Amino acid sequence: MDYVIKTDGIQKVYNMGAVDVHALRSASITIKPGEFVSIMGPSGSGKSTLMHILGCLDSPTDGRYFLDGEEVSKLSKSKLAWIRNIKIGFVFQTFNLLPHLNVLKNVELPLMYAGKKASKRNEEATKILERLGLGDRLHHKPSELSGGQRQRVAIARAVVNQPAIILADEPTGNLDSQSGGDILSIFKELHEENNTIIMVTHDRNIAKIADRIITIKDGEVFDGDITN
Repeated sequence: MDYVIKTDGIQKVYNMGAVDVHALRSASITIKPGEFVSIMGPSGSGKSTLMHILGCLDSPTDGRYFLDGEEVSKLSKSKLAWIRNIKIGFVFQTFNLLPHLNVLKNVELPLMYAGKKASKRNEEATKILERLGLGDRLHHKPSELSGGQRQRVAIARAVVNQPAIILADEPTGNLDSQSGGDILSIFKELHEENNTIIMVTHDRNIAKIADRIITIKDGEVFDGDITN
């Protein structure tokens, strides 16, 4: 199979009382295994809506979405939950860490949902955190970390189950330029290990680190950077 993700005429319409808001209009994209793709566009263009559909967090109003050859709309709730935990890793702009859990326990969560034993969870979570330079922060709470450190924890949590696809929604949006650069370097390393990475951004300079840019404007999808 020459694609891992394929959408065919995806539309997403939100009913806002008497008004229908078209967040996506006939969005058709194809992403190959191992590609690093940036989805670029201004706020409100439909980037995050597309990301949520690709991550099986939302469903389209119309059109079809194929993930590894399977039509997502035909999958059971349990299969979708398995995909979100095992097949896809999520990194969000706001980190989405649980504040009452320490760093190690936050990263262990996907392993727990995957049914791994406590000793194995501890071992695998510690290993990825040490790789990302957080070996001395395992028992700190998220509030005790810098923004860059919190995003590294979020990346560790996203990749600890070794997902085939990593979805990153504005992963540097809440970071200073130095921390943002560090995070982008981590994504480059993950890509070099043949991970498929899809990153949403409104920043052209960040989008350029990817192999390919997809631009969304007013809910419509275009290949390449059309903002020039």
